[in-house]
Amino acid sequence: MPEPSVTTPQATTTDPGRTRTPAPKALVTRLDIPALIARLTLEEKAELLDGSDFWHTQPVERLGIPAIMLSDGPHGLRKQQEGGDHLGLLDSVPATCFPPAAGLASSWDTSLLTRVGEAIGRECRAERVAVVLGPGINMKRSPLCGRNFEYYSEDPALAGALGTAFTHGVQSQGVGVSVKHYAANNQETERMTVSAEVDERTLREIYLPAFETVVTEARPWTVMSSYNKINGTYVAESRALVTEILREEWGFDGLVVSDWGGISHRARTLTAGVDLEMPSSGGTGTRDILTAVRSGELTEDDLDRAVTRVLTLVDRAEAAGDAGRTFDAEAHHRLAREAAVAGAVLLKNDQGILPLNPADGGRIAVIGEFARTPRFQGAGSSQVNPTRVDSALDALRTAVDGRREVAFAPGFVVESEAADPALVAEAVRTAEGADAVVLFLGLPPSYESEGYDRTHMDLPAHQIDLLNAVAEVNPRLVVVLTNGSVVRLTPWQDRAQAVLEGWLSGQAGGSAIADLLLGAATPSGKLAETIPLRLEDNPALGNFPGAFGRVHYGEGLLIGYRWYDTRQMAVAYPFGHGLSYTTFAYDDLEVLIRSDGAEPQVDITVTVTNTGDRPGTETVQVYVTDHESTVSRPAQELRAFARVTLEPGESRPVTLSLGKRAFAFWNEALNRWAVEGGSFGLRVGASSRDIRLETTIGLTGDDLVLPLRSDSSAEEWLSHSEAGPWLRAAIGDEGFGAIMADPHNGQMIRAIPLQRLSRFPGFPLSEEQIDEAVTRFAAAAS
Repeated sequence: MPEPSVTTPQATTTDPGRTRTPAPKALVTRLDIPALIARLTLEEKAELLDGSDFWHTQPVERLGIPAIMLSDGPHGLRKQQEGGDHLGLLDSVPATCFPPAAGLASSWDTSLLTRVGEAIGRECRAERVAVVLGPGINMKRSPLCGRNFEYYSEDPALAGALGTAFTHGVQSQGVGVSVKHYAANNQETERMTVSAEVDERTLREIYLPAFETVVTEARPWTVMSSYNKINGTYVAESRALVTEILREEWGFDGLVVSDWGGISHRARTLTAGVDLEMPSSGGTGTRDILTAVRSGELTEDDLDRAVTRVLTLVDRAEAAGDAGRTFDAEAHHRLAREAAVAGAVLLKNDQGILPLNPADGGRIAVIGEFARTPRFQGAGSSQVNPTRVDSALDALRTAVDGRREVAFAPGFVVESEAADPALVAEAVRTAEGADAVVLFLGLPPSYESEGYDRTHMDLPAHQIDLLNAVAEVNPRLVVVLTNGSVVRLTPWQDRAQAVLEGWLSGQAGGSAIADLLLGAATPSGKLAETIPLRLEDNPALGNFPGAFGRVHYGEGLLIGYRWYDTRQMAVAYPFGHGLSYTTFAYDDLEVLIRSDGAEPQVDITVTVTNTGDRPGTETVQVYVTDHESTVSRPAQELRAFARVTLEPGESRPVTLSLGKRAFAFWNEALNRWAVEGGSFGLRVGASSRDIRLETTIGLTGDDLVLPLRSDSSAEEWLSHSEAGPWLRAAIGDEGFGAIMADPHNGQMIRAIPLQRLSRFPGFPLSEEQIDEAVTRFAAAAS
């Protein structure tokens, strides 16, 4: 145990928007956890596993165990005062509102995510918050999920890398994260009770890897169990998920906390491995635990394990001392602006209409209420009280500084489903004769929120009508989108020369949009999710959000681009897409296989050149294909990416490394990851549909000898390296041997379980002989 001599200051709060300063230091004694476990009563142990209110753990004053605070995130601190709720209905202390995950993810910038995490960690420390509830790394299975703005991607490799970077940043400041929502929490409809029906391979390859990456690479302090069931069992009650996979397989050594109100049967969740129930159950959870101990359902050792994890979390928080106890609100606002720039995606830019010249040209018509009244974050438990908010209209006018006229018309009422004829007429008059029109469209706050899912992916109809009316009088039209989830573009985008996807861009998003429109910054964002042509193309259609308490993940592995690319379907914009004000060339693809076999290591190097006349940043993406798999696999899967910033004319080699998991699939028969030897394609490009270079490599892979059973098919027996020769010798070349070798009819016979074939008249092996062979070959394999 550490020596009890660490000091930490008390928190102080100054006026919103000002730099926080540290308070005088106070002595804090590190917890001697084994000694405390020995002194705690059974009742106190049970109480420690329950929150004391909405946001705090339970203190034990007689033993000097303090309470610590957990608070919402993850794109900014949402610390509520005493008596706060969990749904964002009450105000919270001022904090920097960074772009939500949908925008941050489109940066594909792990270093940026780390810096955002560091900033949030500093603000948490200033407010004496021990754990921020995030990042959210669930997969975007459907564009209709009401909470998609709070999740990174449809791809687990991207979400895992970004979540790891964010976690490193926050925890570097002595503040923990709570990685959420573990697992398969991909909808808001019936989120408290729905059962996600997912096969093992899909769970392992799509819905668990991002959590695995964050847990194994960033060692988060806590993981949050999700509300939903998986295959009929609540996640919080699943020992297989919480203990066997999370703790034993991945080595997680932190605390598992319930989602707020996510506990039905406390004793079952404690057995599964959920340590802390939040918020306070009002004593119900404590009574349930004590009853279970007295009945023998739980042992005191079960409590001690969970209490140890709670006390370890408290000790971590208290031991952080005075590191990071100040933050510069202005610097954090600048970082939020940088993040909003990095996450915006230029979807189209016909005839190079963007960037607009800030110093030369005629009138710029800015239309749309979002330009004046920005919607910069989603609704629900992540809603931040910003330190300040920039509007795009003000930022544009400041940037042009009178050198060009910037006229404005609101065009529509945000939370209205009907057009206002007077506002439309004003917008048309403003657009007429303008050198360029910048039209701000987007989703009203009521369209997407925690707690419910969307019913469609369209913009409000009156906004599209406004676009058409404006386009009739001025074709030089730029659309800026404000939305947390993707929207359908096909009904209107052909009438716009440029489309800039701004997402929900945080408190500095208005200035960021102005930077991009006027060329003070060059777009570098790439889509972290596919934009389909229409909702009907989405793979979850018909299986989202489910019925009768269940939702079937019938698309299996084929979510997002895995579906669209495998089926070669047209999309509005593919995964990884994003334009720039410059251009990039890819050359000189080189591949080095550093090791082969069961643990392959492959390096890919490509030279990227900025072939335009502006500095810019490109994200190089590597997709892997499996040409010879014996199981169904997606056409290609993202396995690595890297950003490179280049001056005009500059070239630079970029090297990306691929390990075993880049080539492996989850082998259900072996219950492990396996690389099947053979040919693999390596595809390097600027999006999943913009592949610039590709090559093929051969890998030896694992020794995939599957365990044999008596009811394994004759084909499986014949394919076995040792059992195959034995079986061929036993059946010979005549009779059944000849039939099974027949190129046409043999397939039907070889598909029959060997045990059943033994019952056929004339088959040369008995059931007993087959059973003996199973035992013999199993022993040889071990």
